[in-house]
Amino acid sequence: MTLLQVMAADNPADVRVRTTDDAVIGTELAKHGITFGRWPVVENATAIASDELLAHYTDQVAELNQSGRYQHIDVARIHPDDADPEWPKVAEGARAKFLDEHRHAEDEVRYFAAGRGCFYLHLGQEVLAVVCEGGDLLSVPAGTLHWFDMGSRPDFIAIRFFEEADGWVGDFTGDRISAGFPTLDELLATS
Repeated sequence: MTLLQVMAADNPADVRVRTTDDAVIGTELAKHGITFGRWPVVENATAIASDELLAHYTDQVAELNQSGRYQHIDVARIHPDDADPEWPKVAEGARAKFLDEHRHAEDEVRYFAAGRGCFYLHLGQEVLAVVCEGGDLLSVPAGTLHWFDMGSRPDFIAIRFFEEADGWVGDFTGDRISAGFPTLDELLATS
Protein backbone atom coordinates (compact mmCIF):
# COMPACT_ATOMS: atom_id res chain seq x y z
CA MET A 1 0.00 0.00 0.00
CA THR A 2 1.21 3.47 -0.81
CA LEU A 3 1.51 5.46 2.40
CA LEU A 4 2.35 9.00 3.43
CA GLN A 5 3.29 9.76 7.03
CA VAL A 6 4.18 13.35 7.93
CA MET A 7 6.16 13.77 11.15
CA ALA A 8 7.75 16.66 13.00
CA ALA A 9 11.46 16.78 12.14
CA ASP A 10 12.38 17.19 15.78
CA ASN A 11 9.92 14.57 17.10
CA PRO A 12 9.06 11.55 14.92
CA ALA A 13 6.33 10.56 17.39
CA ASP A 14 4.47 13.75 16.41
CA VAL A 15 2.59 12.27 13.43
CA ARG A 16 0.70 15.04 11.66
CA VAL A 17 -0.68 13.09 8.70
CA ARG A 18 -0.91 9.37 7.97
CA THR A 19 -2.82 8.36 4.87
CA THR A 20 -3.07 5.78 2.10
CA ASP A 21 -5.38 7.97 0.01
CA ASP A 22 -3.62 8.67 -3.32
CA ALA A 23 -5.39 12.02 -3.76
CA VAL A 24 -4.34 13.25 -0.32
CA ILE A 25 -0.80 11.96 -0.86
CA GLY A 26 -0.57 13.80 -4.18
CA THR A 27 -1.93 17.03 -2.68
CA GLU A 28 0.39 16.94 0.34
CA LEU A 29 3.46 16.26 -1.79
CA ALA A 30 2.52 18.89 -4.39
CA LYS A 31 2.66 21.53 -1.64
CA HIS A 32 6.43 20.91 -1.65
CA GLY A 33 6.94 20.68 -5.41
CA ILE A 34 7.06 16.88 -5.34
CA THR A 35 5.23 15.00 -8.07
CA PHE A 36 3.34 11.82 -7.23
CA GLY A 37 1.55 9.77 -9.85
CA ARG A 38 0.48 6.28 -10.79
CA TRP A 39 1.21 4.22 -13.89
CA PRO A 40 -0.38 0.87 -14.73
CA VAL A 41 1.37 -2.12 -13.18
CA VAL A 42 2.73 -4.92 -15.35
CA GLU A 43 1.89 -8.32 -13.92
CA ASN A 44 4.92 -10.48 -13.09
CA ALA A 45 7.33 -7.58 -13.58
CA THR A 46 10.02 -9.61 -11.80
CA ALA A 47 9.94 -12.16 -14.64
CA ILE A 48 10.35 -9.53 -17.36
CA ALA A 49 13.81 -8.48 -18.58
CA SER A 50 14.70 -4.83 -17.99
CA ASP A 51 14.67 -3.89 -21.69
CA GLU A 52 11.23 -5.47 -22.09
CA LEU A 53 9.98 -3.63 -19.03
CA LEU A 54 11.21 -0.31 -20.45
CA ALA A 55 9.56 -1.16 -23.77
CA HIS A 56 6.28 -1.79 -21.97
CA TYR A 57 6.42 1.73 -20.50
CA THR A 58 7.51 3.45 -23.74
CA ASP A 59 4.52 5.80 -23.83
CA GLN A 60 4.73 6.80 -20.16
CA VAL A 61 8.51 7.31 -20.34
CA ALA A 62 8.15 9.38 -23.52
CA GLU A 63 5.51 11.59 -21.92
CA LEU A 64 7.59 12.09 -18.77
CA ASN A 65 10.69 12.83 -20.84
CA GLN A 66 9.11 14.85 -23.64
CA SER A 67 11.65 17.63 -23.04
CA GLY A 68 14.51 15.16 -23.56
CA ARG A 69 15.92 16.15 -20.19
CA TYR A 70 16.60 12.61 -19.00
CA GLN A 71 19.51 11.20 -20.97
CA HIS A 72 19.93 8.05 -18.86
CA ILE A 73 16.95 5.85 -18.09
CA ASP A 74 17.53 2.46 -16.54
CA VAL A 75 16.01 -0.24 -14.37
CA ALA A 76 17.27 -0.98 -10.87
CA ARG A 77 16.38 -4.39 -9.41
CA ILE A 78 16.97 -6.00 -6.09
CA HIS A 79 15.29 -9.25 -5.04
CA PRO A 80 15.85 -11.62 -2.14
CA ASP A 81 17.93 -14.67 -3.03
CA ASP A 82 17.61 -17.08 -0.13
CA ALA A 83 19.68 -19.68 -2.00
CA ASP A 84 22.71 -17.37 -1.89
CA PRO A 85 24.44 -17.43 1.51
CA GLU A 86 25.85 -13.96 0.74
CA TRP A 87 22.37 -12.47 0.20
CA PRO A 88 21.97 -11.08 3.75
CA LYS A 89 25.26 -9.16 3.40
CA VAL A 90 24.31 -7.93 -0.08
CA ALA A 91 20.90 -6.78 1.17
CA GLU A 92 22.38 -5.06 4.21
CA GLY A 93 24.95 -3.24 2.07
CA ALA A 94 22.39 -2.14 -0.50
CA ARG A 95 20.06 -0.90 2.21
CA ALA A 96 22.74 0.97 4.14
CA LYS A 97 23.92 2.85 1.06
CA PHE A 98 21.15 5.49 1.16
CA LEU A 99 19.90 5.35 4.77
CA ASP A 100 21.70 8.56 5.71
CA GLU A 101 20.43 12.00 4.79
CA HIS A 102 21.66 13.26 1.43
CA ARG A 103 20.65 15.30 -1.60
CA HIS A 104 21.23 15.06 -5.33
CA ALA A 105 22.26 17.70 -7.85
CA GLU A 106 19.34 16.72 -10.08
CA ASP A 107 15.76 15.62 -9.55
CA GLU A 108 15.31 12.09 -8.24
CA VAL A 109 12.66 10.47 -10.43
CA ARG A 110 11.58 6.88 -9.77
CA TYR A 111 8.81 4.66 -11.02
CA PHE A 112 8.25 1.54 -8.93
CA ALA A 113 7.30 -1.26 -11.30
CA ALA A 114 7.18 -3.75 -8.42
CA GLY A 115 8.04 -4.10 -4.75
CA ARG A 116 8.41 -1.16 -2.39
CA GLY A 117 10.73 1.38 -0.83
CA CYS A 118 10.37 4.48 1.34
CA PHE A 119 11.59 7.98 0.62
CA TYR A 120 11.98 10.19 3.69
CA LEU A 121 11.87 13.83 2.66
CA HIS A 122 13.32 16.31 5.20
CA LEU A 123 11.42 19.46 4.38
CA GLY A 124 12.14 22.14 6.95
CA GLN A 125 10.30 21.34 10.18
CA GLU A 126 8.78 18.12 8.85
CA VAL A 127 9.83 14.73 7.51
CA LEU A 128 7.51 13.14 4.99
CA ALA A 129 7.84 9.36 4.73
CA VAL A 130 6.49 8.19 1.36
CA VAL A 131 6.17 4.42 1.05
CA CYS A 132 6.10 3.73 -2.68
CA GLU A 133 5.09 0.43 -4.25
CA GLY A 134 4.32 -1.02 -7.64
CA GLY A 135 2.60 1.61 -9.79
CA ASP A 136 3.95 4.67 -7.95
CA LEU A 137 5.89 7.45 -9.66
CA LEU A 138 7.73 9.96 -7.48
CA SER A 139 9.75 12.99 -8.60
CA VAL A 140 11.71 14.79 -5.88
CA PRO A 141 13.30 18.15 -6.79
CA ALA A 142 17.08 18.50 -6.88
CA GLY A 143 18.58 19.55 -3.58
CA THR A 144 15.82 18.04 -1.43
CA LEU A 145 17.23 16.53 1.76
CA HIS A 146 16.14 12.91 1.99
CA TRP A 147 17.06 9.31 2.64
CA PHE A 148 15.75 6.01 1.29
CA ASP A 149 14.94 2.73 3.05
CA MET A 150 14.50 -0.52 1.14
CA GLY A 151 13.45 -2.40 4.27
CA SER A 152 15.10 -5.35 5.95
CA ARG A 153 14.31 -7.58 2.96
CA PRO A 154 14.87 -5.35 -0.09
CA ASP A 155 12.67 -6.28 -3.02
CA PHE A 156 11.82 -3.81 -5.78
CA ILE A 157 12.11 -2.90 -9.43
CA ALA A 158 12.37 0.80 -10.24
CA ILE A 159 12.77 2.71 -13.47
CA ARG A 160 15.22 5.55 -12.81
CA PHE A 161 15.56 8.79 -14.76
CA PHE A 162 18.82 10.76 -14.82
CA GLU A 163 20.09 13.84 -16.61
CA GLU A 164 23.70 12.76 -16.10
CA ALA A 165 25.15 9.25 -15.80
CA ASP A 166 26.22 9.97 -12.22
CA GLY A 167 22.93 11.62 -11.23
CA TRP A 168 22.32 9.01 -8.56
CA VAL A 169 25.42 9.97 -6.57
CA GLY A 170 24.38 11.44 -3.23
CA ASP A 171 25.82 14.46 -1.42
CA PHE A 172 25.63 13.24 2.19
CA THR A 173 25.02 15.86 4.89
CA GLY A 174 26.54 13.95 7.82
CA ASP A 175 23.35 14.57 9.81
CA ARG A 176 22.15 11.39 11.57
CA ILE A 177 18.49 12.51 11.57
CA SER A 178 17.43 9.31 9.81
CA ALA A 179 18.41 7.17 12.81
CA GLY A 180 15.56 8.67 14.86
CA PHE A 181 12.74 7.90 12.43
CA PRO A 182 10.74 4.70 11.98
CA THR A 183 12.15 2.35 9.35
CA LEU A 184 10.13 1.16 6.37
CA ASP A 185 9.39 -2.07 8.25
CA GLU A 186 8.22 -0.12 11.30
CA LEU A 187 5.99 2.17 9.22
CA LEU A 188 4.29 -0.84 7.64
CA ALA A 189 3.88 -2.61 11.00
CA THR A 190 1.95 0.35 12.45
CA SER A 191 -1.77 0.03 11.93
